[in-house]
Amino acid sequence: MQYRRLGSSGLKLSALSLGSWVTFKFQVGEDTAYEIMKTAYDAGVNFFDNAEAYASGQSETIMGATLKRAGWRRASYAVSTKFFWGLNAGPNEKNTLNRKYLMQAIDGSLRRLQMDYVDLVFCHRPDPETPVEETVWAMNDIVASGKALYWGTSEWPAEQIRQAWQIAERHHLRKPQMEQPQYNLLWRDRVEKEYEPLYDGIGLGTTIWSPLASGLLSGKYNDGIPAGTRAALKEYAWIQNAVTDPARVGKARKLAPIAAGLGVTMAQLALAWCLKNPHVSTVITGASRAEQVQENLKALDVVDALAADVMAEIERAVA
Repeated sequence: MQYRRLGSSGLKLSALSLGSWVTFKFQVGEDTAYEIMKTAYDAGVNFFDNAEAYASGQSETIMGATLKRAGWRRASYAVSTKFFWGLNAGPNEKNTLNRKYLMQAIDGSLRRLQMDYVDLVFCHRPDPETPVEETVWAMNDIVASGKALYWGTSEWPAEQIRQAWQIAERHHLRKPQMEQPQYNLLWRDRVEKEYEPLYDGIGLGTTIWSPLASGLLSGKYNDGIPAGTRAALKEYAWIQNAVTDPARVGKARKLAPIAAGLGVTMAQLALAWCLKNPHVSTVITGASRAEQVQENLKALDVVDALAADVMAEIERAVA
């Protein structure tokens, strides 16, 4: 396993990490989750991503039970959670980053995860109705209380990330350390262009999600939506248009011969491409079987094979 620093922090995360979005609860229960996480941990994965909203809190419950069953040293792994959407419909419990919600949300996540603290906590989306300064103070206080070690954002505009950082700088508060954006061969501008000034400017790290574009870049949707895939789940029917879009599927198909020429799967090629970006701190992968974890981890061996000519060929395929 390779380990990368989270931006300018001293925290080191495995280059490939494991997330629970979609899979935990909807595709796997506690026993399979244990096998998946154990396979990842045994291979050196030390970061497990979660969120309050995933399966309405049940994803955190499954991960917490799995970690308790595994009995690993708490210092040997990192866990995240994220807040915004909430679990209830009250005016201060849904789609907000106000102080009241955040201070209660962290306690709920810790109960479900059966932990004293999480390593990373994210503001899951920007909140246009709460002053950024209020959110920065609340996140600072969560970290200061020892309930989280680092805080950051997910899918925030670069200007709001910088604004939050400047507020924290001005008041000597804990600064946002990381952003969790979508990043893959078909979704690139935010990571490669919008955030580019923030990497050196404020030391921003990234924990990128959907490296396979919801599975599209694995080739599994080249001929429609197979049963058992995430796009076939009624809870995630909203991704069906994206994974069956003819233009996007056409680009995925063009990647198939490139992967075949390297003797790797399309998924391994797509993951390795994300890892080539030095501003990616960790690539969050998903899996519904332990065998998928093992296959994804082989992407680490593909990175060095992506020489300049191969990268140029990939660019032409997805242009």
